[in-house]
Parts: sequence; C-alpha cells; structure tokens
Amino acid sequence: MDTMTAIATRRTIRKYTDQPVADELVRQLLNAGFVAPSAFDERPWHFVVVDDRATLQALAEKMESCEMLQTAALAILICGDPALEQFENYWVQDCSACAQNILLAAHANGLGGCWIAMERIPPREAAVREALAVPEHIAPFALLSLGYPDESLPGEDRYDASRVHHGQW
Repeated sequence: MDTMTAIATRRTIRKYTDQPVADELVRQLLNAGFVAPSAFDERPWHFVVVDDRATLQALAEKMESCEMLQTAALAILICGDPALEQFENYWVQDCSACAQNILLAAHANGLGGCWIAMERIPPREAAVREALAVPEHIAPFALLSLGYPDESLPGEDRYDASRVHHGQW
C-alpha cells in the first residue's frame, strides 16, 4: 500500500478478530514508532507491548470507553520521558508523530488500530501505571489497541477548503 493510500484509508478500528499478530510484525510497528520525527532527535519515548489477555481485559474494565481492548490482539503503550528532552513538553509532539507512524504501519500491514488518549486523563494514566508498572517519572501518552479488523470502514475525503488559508488568514 502506498503512503497516500494508507493515510487516506486508515480508520479507527474498535473490533478485532482473534487472530494473533506475529512478533515480527509487532517489531515492525515499533520500528515505525522509533523512526518518527523527533525534535532535536531526542526520541523521548518508551513502549510497553501488552499482549496478555487478562491485562487487556483489566484495562478495558478500568478505563471508560476502552471496550476495544477486550478483543484487541495487543496494545502498545507509548510513554514520554521528560528527562530525555532538552526543551520542555516537546515529547508530546514527538510521541504524537510516533503514534501516527505506528497506526499507519499497522493499517498498511492489514491491522486495525485505535488511539486511546492517556496524556492529561488522570483515571487512564492511573490505570496503566498500576497495570503496567509505569514509573512515576514516565508520562503515559497513548495506548494503541491493535489487531486484525473485524469491521470494515470506508476511507473518507475530509478535505475542507474553508479551513485552508493561503499566505495569511
């Protein structure tokens, strides 16, 4: 799948089959995150790969609107490490690029995914800290549920000319 097709057809998937995801594919997804753009090449991220069914179920139960974890083959928690950055809060932008890279790589490889926000959502942060033993100095940013899709959503053209400004506002 070419890049523009992947971007245009990627959709949030919340229902997954029970087909497992091969370890090599998980490594490819992580590598997509590792090669994301990063301010000053600081790469202030850490990842926790969660494929234990009981842990995914527990997270689904502890976090509101996270039922998709019940059928996900795995989830990847992306965390920021503020100690690795030179300029305060750039890690948020870096981790955003990282998450998007992983979701696009997942889609290009036949997987579906859902970005579950963590950053500045205290109940979710607390749930992943407890379940995944995330240290206090590390900031949970996003949990990506991943798996082979058990739903099909068409791509959408969302271009909105009214929000495009040329030269100045």
